[in-house]
Amino acid sequence: AAGDVLLAVDARDHEADVRIAEATLLDAQQVLAEEQARSAQALADWERLENRGVAPILVLRKPQLMAAQARVISAEAALTKAQLNLERTRITAPFAGRILKKQVDLGQVVSNNSQLAEIYATDYVEIRLPLRNSDLSFIALPEHNGAQHGAEAAPLKATIGSSLGAKRSWQANIVRTEGAIDENARQLHIVAQIDDPFGIYSPDTNPLKIGEYVTAEIDGKLLEQAIVIPNHTIYQGSYVYIVENGVLLRRDIEIAWQNDREAVIASGLVPAEQLVVTTLGQITSGTRVNVLDDEQQPVARPDGTSKEPSPTDAGTAPPPGPPAAQQNQPPARAIEKQQAATSAGDEPT
Repeated sequence: AAGDVLLAVDARDHEADVRIAEATLLDAQQVLAEEQARSAQALADWERLENRGVAPILVLRKPQLMAAQARVISAEAALTKAQLNLERTRITAPFAGRILKKQVDLGQVVSNNSQLAEIYATDYVEIRLPLRNSDLSFIALPEHNGAQHGAEAAPLKATIGSSLGAKRSWQANIVRTEGAIDENARQLHIVAQIDDPFGIYSPDTNPLKIGEYVTAEIDGKLLEQAIVIPNHTIYQGSYVYIVENGVLLRRDIEIAWQNDREAVIASGLVPAEQLVVTTLGQITSGTRVNVLDDEQQPVARPDGTSKEPSPTDAGTAPPPGPPAAQQNQPPARAIEKQQAATSAGDEPT
């Protein structure tokens, strides 16, 4: 807990310094009292002799009085410093936490500025998450003291996951964005905060281990009228195949955002086009094909021929729905609202 004594240094030398400082202060106070009395006596003598004008400062012993006052101030400061050094012989926890590393042992000699231990807080932990540069425009990053840019919105949410042992996850808030690009990774980092990561206040919570690698899924912006397609329909990261009037056509595309499952298309596709989702081998754009629909039409072949469906062709049949050259997915279409989520790379806590 906060204030608990973690370790103590031999305090006898510092206790002696405190007593010496106290004695020095008493001596300075005694000298000051004498000078005050002498100054008052000098003023009384000046007035008794009926001298005209203001008494000179030397007659009133002003310099000696100021010197005595300075000695008292110096002695008080020395006592405060000695008491502070004595207080520092007992190292206490600044916050509730746990000890991560101990670097001294009983009887070891330590000096000023020596590192004694490392501790970490248990009320919350912070995790640095790197973001790919291509993901930055799809996330409403907190840029102004925890508030999202342009509005006082709710905190940006993230799900932190770990596969250490059993799969576990924690809910986190994105609390700030770092002000500079990392010099080594050349990426921007954001900081996620997990409250009660060790299950102290919630026994059902899976405890997080300091130093373990985690992944993060961060809530992204809502994309209006986005076209989203599966990754396996994209060839060499730059083109797809569509069917138009019974002809297989290659279509170059530009990817706006992509994760390990799907991609958001920036250009190259329009709503209602028939996207080929069946994996193709060596095939030429312009080949005539037949589209297998829910009425079991002949199976399309790259050579332009066809045959009736057989048990070996069942894998090419699409699910019930509009005709499409596909296996398990619907054709590319406009989606009114699609949430893009980004996944930060592995990053230690």
